[in-house]
Amino acid sequence: MSDLTRHHAAKGVSDRIALGITKLLRFFADTFFAHRYGHRAIVLETVAGVPGMVGGMMQHLKSLRRMRDDDGWIRELIDEAENERMHLMAFVALFKPNAFERFLVLLAQGVFWNFYFVLYLFAPRTAHRTIGYFEEEAVISYTQFLAEIDAGRIDNGPAPEIAITYWKMAPDARLRDLVIAVRADEMKHRDVNHGFAAKLDATRTPGRNLENEPSTLPANPREHRGETRPALARTSAGP
Repeated sequence: MSDLTRHHAAKGVSDRIALGITKLLRFFADTFFAHRYGHRAIVLETVAGVPGMVGGMMQHLKSLRRMRDDDGWIRELIDEAENERMHLMAFVALFKPNAFERFLVLLAQGVFWNFYFVLYLFAPRTAHRTIGYFEEEAVISYTQFLAEIDAGRIDNGPAPEIAITYWKMAPDARLRDLVIAVRADEMKHRDVNHGFAAKLDATRTPGRNLENEPSTLPANPREHRGETRPALARTSAGP
């Protein structure tokens, strides 16, 4: 199976719920946007930037609350959110959303933030599996976007400067190059979120308990800083 067609087969109720949510949202996106892939990308990327931020925040709070290392989850999720935001910035430079699409962005982001927060709070495994499925659909959508460009139905104009700088593309990069770069990002996010769901399956609690590890702090912090504590004077009554 190639990276483009990789799919996690649903196993159990949690996976089926995640897949069902994904297919329902895919239906609405296909119905509303059809083949307007540029505008579709703008609206969906405003939503795609939500899960990483919510997940990163929740993992950050959990790490503080349980006093344990996060094993890199926080940084990975925050980086995902930032990467999705850059997808949006790149497409906004090319496809200008109309007033209704801007309203749709406000509505979709507000609803999805609260939905995903509650889902992550009570079922983080399902939340990560859902995003893994979201990203599978994103890869399909961007592959279709590329097909439209190659068929000449979408103009393969110059990539915006912000995209050239962020992805370190050639100065003469085109829209097609941008879509390929974005699709590669989505494949990574797909694999990361499916991987996180699998880890939660195996451990139920990501990270490691610091209380079970040897202390890395000195017994006497002042000695660690090179300070010495003055000796106490003994009295004649002392031992």
